[in-house]
Amino acid sequence: MKNQQNSNLKTDNLQTLWVITELYYPEETSTGYYLTRIAEGLTDDFRVKVLCGQPNYFARGIKAPKRETHKGVEIYRAAGTTLDKNKIFFKLINMLTLGFSVFFKALRHFQKGDKVLVVTTPPSLPFLTAFASLMKGASYVLLIHDNYPEILIAANKAKENSFSVNSLNYFNRWLYKYAAKIIVCGRDMFELVAKKTEGLDIPVETIQNWAELETVKPFPRAGNELLKELQIEDKLVFLYAGNMGYPNDLESIIRCAEKLKDDERFCFVFLGTGVKRKWLEREVAEKSLQNVRLLDPKPRSEQNIFLNACDVAIVTLVKKMWGVSMPSRTYNILAAGKPILALTENDSEISKVVSEDHVGWTVLPDNPEALLQKILEIYENKHKFLEMGKNARQSAIQKYSLETAITKYKAALK
Repeated sequence: MKNQQNSNLKTDNLQTLWVITELYYPEETSTGYYLTRIAEGLTDDFRVKVLCGQPNYFARGIKAPKRETHKGVEIYRAAGTTLDKNKIFFKLINMLTLGFSVFFKALRHFQKGDKVLVVTTPPSLPFLTAFASLMKGASYVLLIHDNYPEILIAANKAKENSFSVNSLNYFNRWLYKYAAKIIVCGRDMFELVAKKTEGLDIPVETIQNWAELETVKPFPRAGNELLKELQIEDKLVFLYAGNMGYPNDLESIIRCAEKLKDDERFCFVFLGTGVKRKWLEREVAEKSLQNVRLLDPKPRSEQNIFLNACDVAIVTLVKKMWGVSMPSRTYNILAAGKPILALTENDSEISKVVSEDHVGWTVLPDNPEALLQKILEIYENKHKFLEMGKNARQSAIQKYSLETAITKYKAALK
């Protein structure tokens, strides 16, 4: 009883930190996973409260409590639709219903002097959170996972200098102007945001995401059950695992796989879902690509199996994604001790990770012929896999641990 009272007294003396995110526990997909661990990691320094939506990705269909406490974090869940996110119209409905629900809950619960950490996914969330914070006298910190409108331009969903892009840039300046701080996930993102906030005198910090070092580790290829199940143990296996969205260059990989369809040395495994999944399925069927395997998404708990079911892991971004985003799967690939083949622009965060720690190769996006030549080169240099794998694991341990990230978040938010 005395320990409980001491714990309550300690919590009462802490500043309240609100974490605002669409996805949170029990959702384990990307943003949900990272924001959950960030919130839980800050409970020694803040009275942490989370305002989020219902699970809508891998845990879609689970009805979580409207309010609960989990691992020292008080969770408030806002109402909102959970329609199929892979359909643009439904995704917009989800974004709007959740956004306004979060806004009204924020007005109800935010207090003067509270701190707010809001992630920029979906893109409407930070604007509504900023309005609520300013109205209630709270200060907000932006955590940028994706830069808008740049991601829309890269995905060919908007044109540079269009009315919509210019409008979003205008509103972004307002959003940045009143932020206490901006946190980004990559060094290229830092450069882009520094340009976008020029003249506003807003501090920008880089805090990379991290690897799940305790659960993802190098595992001998010979004992991998997924390789055995797919009957590709004798192939050189390239694995793409993650979101199959507009910002990901899957087209180059498929063009390359088509050129290698009669070469029995290679196999390409795709694992995940997204708006390009249907296109991928059609291409594989129409071109009879026997050297391609398509797998449904698997839970985070099986990462150690599927990330080790390859010789080389592929990470891709399309053109114009420099400074826009950093695929978080990269860090668990490092943890699994796998070499990386990155389709990315020069000087991006991914290219920096690959080159600095000697963990793989980079190829420019939208260049299937260059990718083909690189894959043939990789085959001839298989003897380097072991050294690159050791470098990858060491990089994850030394640079990209949860403890390292949480220490940086504590310093950034105090």
